[in-house]
Amino acid sequence: MTDVISYFNKLNRTQQVGAGILLAVILLGVLQPLVHDVPAQQTDLYNALHGPSWVEPFGTDHLGRSMFSRIGAAIRLSMSLALISVFTAVVPGLIFGVIAGWKGGLTDKAISFAADVVAALPGLMLIMLIATISPGSFLVLYVGISLVLWLEYFRVVRAQTRVLSASPHLESSRLFGFGTWYCFRKHIWPGLASSILPLAALGAGNAILALAALGFVNVGVRPPVSELGLMMTELFPYIYDAPFILMQPILIVVALVLGLNLLTRSDTSWK
Repeated sequence: MTDVISYFNKLNRTQQVGAGILLAVILLGVLQPLVHDVPAQQTDLYNALHGPSWVEPFGTDHLGRSMFSRIGAAIRLSMSLALISVFTAVVPGLIFGVIAGWKGGLTDKAISFAADVVAALPGLMLIMLIATISPGSFLVLYVGISLVLWLEYFRVVRAQTRVLSASPHLESSRLFGFGTWYCFRKHIWPGLASSILPLAALGAGNAILALAALGFVNVGVRPPVSELGLMMTELFPYIYDAPFILMQPILIVVALVLGLNLLTRSDTSWK
């Protein structure tokens, strides 16, 4: 706990605000099953579109389902997909970026050409094409989002590795006979880490937006799964009857993406 507080204090004011927003939303998703154990799929048509109450703090949707339970489940789903997608995008992006930037020549051209082929299609369109192969499949969505995200890491890592690999410190280490892993750990990775971590936060935000967009156009997961974009689509016809209910998934998406984006800010103007 002390380490967490120490890390939080090292952040600038903007990043602290982002971390606070993100932590609040994550706690909502994690603690919801502990304080409100109503199943997210449980319907009650007699209590449809009810406003907030002591029994249902966030009200109910058009099928009488608990919005508190559904929002909590949707947060857990979005964050899980975002974290898994970012992790599996960082690994190939980092590996191929370092290989291309360090080796150069034909290796660099071959990997860069493969990346250009993937980048030829707009990101969201590529995810939608992959998602249509198996509609509603969590695995297919995860693969599609990861396939798009790795390009960002590859390009940044490749560009920085080309600069770092030509540094005199690395050349000295190689002349002294140190191996590839040592050179990477001591000279390449420290220069990449400061860029990878902000990119990972932005990638998580993009993954959440992609999942919500796919759900909104009915290409992502299928009902009765609790997902933020799908919830928007289901509740949109009731915008005039229960605007507060519709705004909940929208505000959660905004809070998640805003929190992640603020974490990447390196300015200290608020200090």
